Amino acid sequence: METKRRQLAAIVGEDNVLDDPKTLEEFSSDESLCEPLRPWFVVKPANESEVQALVKWANATATPLVPVSSGAPHFYGDTVPTATEAVIVDLSRMKAIKRIDRRNRIAVIEPGVTYSELAPALAKEGLRIPRPLAPRANKSVVASLLERQPTTIPRLNFSLPEPLRNCGVVWGSGELAFTGEAGNGPLNLEAQWQRGLAQVDGKGPLATDLMRLVTGAQGSMGIVVWASIKLELIPAVRSSFFVPNAELSGLVDFIYKLTKVRLGDETLLLNRAKLAGLVEPQPAAARKLREALPEWVALVGLAGTALLPEERLKEQEKEFRALVQEFRLTLCGGFAGVSRADVVRLIDGDAGDHPPTLAAKGASQDIFFLTTLDKASGLIETVRSVAARFDYPWPDVGIYIQPQHQGVAHHVEFNFPYDPDDAKEVARARDIYLEASAELVDQGAYFSRPYGYWSELVYQRDASSTEILRTVKQIVDPANIMNPGKLCF
Repeated sequence: METKRRQLAAIVGEDNVLDDPKTLEEFSSDESLCEPLRPWFVVKPANESEVQALVKWANATATPLVPVSSGAPHFYGDTVPTATEAVIVDLSRMKAIKRIDRRNRIAVIEPGVTYSELAPALAKEGLRIPRPLAPRANKSVVASLLERQPTTIPRLNFSLPEPLRNCGVVWGSGELAFTGEAGNGPLNLEAQWQRGLAQVDGKGPLATDLMRLVTGAQGSMGIVVWASIKLELIPAVRSSFFVPNAELSGLVDFIYKLTKVRLGDETLLLNRAKLAGLVEPQPAAARKLREALPEWVALVGLAGTALLPEERLKEQEKEFRALVQEFRLTLCGGFAGVSRADVVRLIDGDAGDHPPTLAAKGASQDIFFLTTLDKASGLIETVRSVAARFDYPWPDVGIYIQPQHQGVAHHVEFNFPYDPDDAKEVARARDIYLEASAELVDQGAYFSRPYGYWSELVYQRDASSTEILRTVKQIVDPANIMNPGKLCF
């Protein structure tokens, strides 16, 4: 170990090799129910060259690497080592915002840049990035997009990794590659910018689409050292509305029509527990608030940007009100305890250092998958029946539904709060997670981000895809040093 420590220090510097018990313990587990395992070291590279040197060193020493770029807490087990003697590659020092290109609406950033750091830099140029719902302040933008966390504006979601476009990636073999149109130029961003390239098109290089190999891969293919991200103009004027209903089924056709005609910006569905928990951080106040809220709420944001913004917003509101009336729904600007200002804060802000899902009891077991909206009610009933078997109070369960890919698919997420210090509650959360996940897969829920136990459910049902993935892994990571044990590897 001392020899390895000296070798790592020669790459990233003595101060950036950590092996104190506190740091190693922090990376040995997360908020998921996966088995804990302590790494040997945590290293913090500062740039692309140091990352490449670390990967080459890992190949030479057969040392597993686990890439991490967001700050704690982590949630899904993907940053917890599965193999022994692993080294955590903490990318949080790589914080360069390399370029903000207003003309092409593209930013190029390193993996350590968080949403709270990127937003003010973009705002100076009148730009913003489509965001997930209330990301924590230390959440890496690149990690969020690589793991395909849903963003809240479905009309701008042209593919599930959107707005991610190009990447610079050090494969597990140690080779550096650029994906997308960046792969057609020299492996140097400055040289590409001098030639007028802007890293906009995500397809490539040539007829390939290498970006697809790193999205959703949980760091098992390589380490992304920069990414280009499509941006949008900050709205000049905006408004937001709630469309409440007692049943989710009563909102299905409305949401389908809304996303079909691409009306509105932010479009999402929340049950009362989820909305109350997002708005009110104090558990007692959140429980009181949810009693005053409708069972389901569609949250829709409208906006006007650079050209005739007031006129655009006026026409959107007119069409939106007509659509609400067409489906015999009601429209409101807020509820007792939830205002339009709260909506804007949810959309534009972050959750601070303490995610809302942890506020109720200190921990939360989450279940999420993709489906179509017409099937969501049936799958929710499946989860409700599993919760009833274990006497879990259903009113405590937060549910979030996010249209994606212009309404083609929908992210459905359940949050089950529990007390991490109560062994019975921990066991109940685990049992609900295992049983509900298995039943959901059997009923067609698509676990597109198969963390932990979900990987068993997904890959045992698709032998041909599993074999192809393993073949690709052998090509880009022949020594199997990149986060081994994740997915089907």
